[in-house]
Amino acid sequence: MPVRVKYALVLLVALAWLALSVKLSQPWLQQLSGLIGYWPALLVITFIAYVPGFMNAFLVGSILADRRPILRSFTRLPDVSVLVACYNEAENIADTLASLSRQDYPGNVEVVVIDDGSTDGTQAIARRLAAELSRPGLDIRVLMQPKNGGKSRALNRGLAETASDLVVTVDGDSCLRHDALRKLVARFLSDPPGTVAVAGAVLVRNSRENWLTRAQEWDYFHGIAAVKRMQSMYHGTLVAQGAFSLYTREALQQAGGWPECVGEDIVLSWALLKRGARIGYCEEACLFTKVPSRLRQFSRQRQRWSRGLMEAFARHSSLLFKPRMTTLFIWWNLLFLPLDLVYTLVFIPGLVLALFGHYWIAGLATLMVLPLAALWNIVIFRVQSRMFKNQSLRVRRNVRGFLFFSLAYTLMLQPVCVMGYAAELLRLRKTWGTK
Repeated sequence: MPVRVKYALVLLVALAWLALSVKLSQPWLQQLSGLIGYWPALLVITFIAYVPGFMNAFLVGSILADRRPILRSFTRLPDVSVLVACYNEAENIADTLASLSRQDYPGNVEVVVIDDGSTDGTQAIARRLAAELSRPGLDIRVLMQPKNGGKSRALNRGLAETASDLVVTVDGDSCLRHDALRKLVARFLSDPPGTVAVAGAVLVRNSRENWLTRAQEWDYFHGIAAVKRMQSMYHGTLVAQGAFSLYTREALQQAGGWPECVGEDIVLSWALLKRGARIGYCEEACLFTKVPSRLRQFSRQRQRWSRGLMEAFARHSSLLFKPRMTTLFIWWNLLFLPLDLVYTLVFIPGLVLALFGHYWIAGLATLMVLPLAALWNIVIFRVQSRMFKNQSLRVRRNVRGFLFFSLAYTLMLQPVCVMGYAAELLRLRKTWGTK
C-alpha cells in the first residue's frame, strides 16, 4: 500500500478517535464550564485529552501500518567520516573509540575526535587510543579546539577537515554495537531517493544506575523510538540527533553546516526538510549512550531540547506551511508548548485537587485516555522487542522503571520542558552538554 494511502487512512482513524473523545467528554466539559467558563474549559480539555488522544491514535496506527524498506546487503560500502565532538568526556571517550574500532564496516572509516577545550584529560586519552587503535581501513585522529566554543563549532571544524561523502556524528559518551555503522550506511543506501540523512537508534547504556536512568530507558526504547519510526515512515524524521546520525556532505554544505545554537541537530534537520529532503531512521543501527543520572543533569538536558525546538521554529517556521506529509508533525511540535503549559499549570494542580475529593480536572473522564495509552505501550513494545530479537538482543527486565515511566515520568518531564521554553524566551545563557 502506498505511503500516502497509509497516511490518509491513519489520519482518518485518529480523527475518528478525536470525534469520539469530543462526544464522550461533553459531561466533563459542561461541569468544568460551570466552574471556569466554556472557553477556558474547552482549552483545558483540548490539551489534556483531545490533542494527546489524537497524537496517540495516529502514532499507534502508524506503527501498525509501518513496513520498512528491505535493508539491502553490500559487500563493500563507501568511505565514511565519523565526527566525535566531545567536551570533558575523560570517563567515556575510551569506550566510544573502542566501540568504533570494533565496527564490522566493509569500507574505510575515518574517525575524527574534536576536543572542544576539555579540562579533564579527554584529549590525552583520545590521542593515546588513536595511536593504539588506528589500522588499515580505520584512521583515528584528534583535533583540539583552542577553547570551548560549542558543539556546532566543533562539528563544523571536523567537517572542514574531512573529505568523505558520508558523514556520521557520534557522541563522546556512547558505545556503538559492532554492526551499527554498517547498518546505518546500508539503510541510507536502501532508503527512497531524496534521502540525505538517517538517524540511528539511540538507547540507554546506564539504565541500571538509579530510578532516573531506569525510567529513561523506557523513554528511549518506547517514546523516542516510536516517534522516529512514525516520522520516517512519512519521509521526514524531524531530528537526526547529534548522538548518532548520518548525513551526506553535500546536504551539510548546502545547509551551511551545523548552526550555532543549543539545538544544532534539530535546527539542521529542519533546514534539510525545508529543502524538500527526506530524513530516514534506522532502528537496527543501535548506539548505547549514557543518560543523565542526576535530576539536575536531566533537567539541563531536557531544557536544552526544549530550547532547541524553539530555535527550530524561530529559524524555520515556514515549514508549518510546506505541503508534505510531515507538515503534520511540525504542527504537532508547535502544540508541545501549550500541551506542556496546560499539563504543568492545570493538570498537575488538578491531581492535587483530586486528592482532596475535587475531580474537576482529574477524574473519571480523564481515565478515558488510559486504554489508548495501554494500547500504545503494547504495540511499540512488541515492535521494539521484535527488532531486538532479530539482532540477538534481549530486552532487560525493568518493571520498576516502566511503572515510574508510565505513572510519574510526565509529571517530572513537562515542568522541565516549560522551564526550557521560559529560558529561551528570556534569552538566558546557552551551554552544551549536561555534565
